[in-house]
Amino acid sequence: MADHYDQRPWLKQYDPHVPANIKYPDLTFWESIKEAFQKFPKRIALWYMGTPFTFGQIDAMSNRFAALLQKAGIKKGDIVGVNLPNLPAYYVAALGIQKAGCVLSGVSPLLTEEELKYQLKDSGAKALLTLDALFPRIKRVAPETELKLCIFTCILDYIPQPIKTLAKLSKKVPTGKVETLEGIEVWQFTDVMKKLPADIIEVKVGLDDTCAMQYTGGTTGLPKGAELTHRNLVRQMIQVTTWLDTPVGEQVGLTAMPLFHIAGLVMGLAMFSKAVTQVSVPNPRDQKFIIKWMKKTRPHLIGNVPVVFLELMKQPAFRSYDFSKVQYFCSGAAPFPPEYIKEFESVVGANKLVEVYGLTETSAIVTAGPLFGKKKPGSVGLPISDTDIKIVDTTTGEPVPFGEPGEILIKGPQVFTKGYFRKPEETAKVLQDGWFHTGDIGQMDEEGYIFVVDRLKDMVNVSGFKVYTRQLDDIICEFPDVDTGASVGIPDPNRPGSEMVASAIVLKPGIEQSEEEKKKITEYLRSRVAPYKVPKTIVFMDKLPTSAIGKVLKRELRSQLAESARK
Repeated sequence: MADHYDQRPWLKQYDPHVPANIKYPDLTFWESIKEAFQKFPKRIALWYMGTPFTFGQIDAMSNRFAALLQKAGIKKGDIVGVNLPNLPAYYVAALGIQKAGCVLSGVSPLLTEEELKYQLKDSGAKALLTLDALFPRIKRVAPETELKLCIFTCILDYIPQPIKTLAKLSKKVPTGKVETLEGIEVWQFTDVMKKLPADIIEVKVGLDDTCAMQYTGGTTGLPKGAELTHRNLVRQMIQVTTWLDTPVGEQVGLTAMPLFHIAGLVMGLAMFSKAVTQVSVPNPRDQKFIIKWMKKTRPHLIGNVPVVFLELMKQPAFRSYDFSKVQYFCSGAAPFPPEYIKEFESVVGANKLVEVYGLTETSAIVTAGPLFGKKKPGSVGLPISDTDIKIVDTTTGEPVPFGEPGEILIKGPQVFTKGYFRKPEETAKVLQDGWFHTGDIGQMDEEGYIFVVDRLKDMVNVSGFKVYTRQLDDIICEFPDVDTGASVGIPDPNRPGSEMVASAIVLKPGIEQSEEEKKKITEYLRSRVAPYKVPKTIVFMDKLPTSAIGKVLKRELRSQLAESARK
């Protein structure tokens, strides 16, 4: 049945260079970007700590990585996990995995041992690229996985010698000794680059084969592997570079978004496709490093989560930087606080902030603010080319009027079609009649601008990292002293635009509500979940607020915990 969203009012707001529909080439991921590598072999593809890598070098290095996968018996379609921050090895592996016909799966280095084991087992990963500093953890986890190959790199790999020497003396850079693993082939990444041939490898794959499997919490429960096809990712890269009017072989891009996150991965791959020189930022919290490399490389585009931009604003060196060459700032993974946009653009330049919105299941981006046209504070922009969005009533599923909130539904070539890996029931919940049900609450105004106003998911956004509270609550309740508990997100007073996790806990009878008990629970959680998931606030309650049917009222709880945190 036709509705008012079928009118696509957003098309009238498009910049002149953006078409409503794009004609996409039927190419797989590597086929779609190899022209950039062949046309600009001497252009710098990547800067890492003062070491430049040309497109020709990255191409050859990725061939060597693909050669190792084949040598180790890793076959077409096998999952290869990459458990790294933004290091040269990640960029190389992202290409080498595709050349070998395998599937890239980002594995956050922030995961705990238990979380890492779960993801490796769930995905059935056959190979893993990780840090030498994480060897003890890998040694403990590996026997319970299907790993056949482990490759280890070091943060100090490829750093210029004077800087490397200072880093070693300071002992501030984590490193580790790599030993053998029973039944698993072990390589150092630098040895792969020295010893294996750089012969061209291009295993034939199909457009609907899985290209990347990125993990997400989905709607509820444990993380799920969202299967993104070559068709999904190639179309997404073209959508993004078209929207942002990206020329070939002319720009420099700096983004601190991690490659293990879908937004960082897509931005990195899209920049490769246009022969954009990238600056590798291994630590997004190092504002001085970011500013230093802004000055050295003079980027045309800068991408970060909002909290990084807001932390940069606290640095005098950022405020005094000459932003005349920066064409836009891309902000995603969390809302940019509207009250800070005016101040931010007073520093960097008017109309330069481009907010985007998307999900892992949509290959990242589904809406974006116009590059040149009208932007609205608080809005995540317009549906991009070939993307339809409608807002529906969460109870009836019927479209709501413009301006009224409801669940955001999405249709487009970037939306995953294969669903969650080995989870057909979860897939069926979110893919219905060709529409992806996001679980996010938003509204669309009459001009087609989208505003994300709430979540159906009980999810907390910590500086762009998502915390799924149902999973966290289950872990809290496993602690012997806890009767029940519920977690929510509340504003982080130290990081405008970001949230922090707060938990309300009911202890078992006889357990004293004390600071010592809070410390015990906190230490327990630090051993079970990633640091950003550990509650910053714990409040003991005699009982949780619940509805008549016993459901925890998280909206009420959120208000109570936010008030408690302010005291």
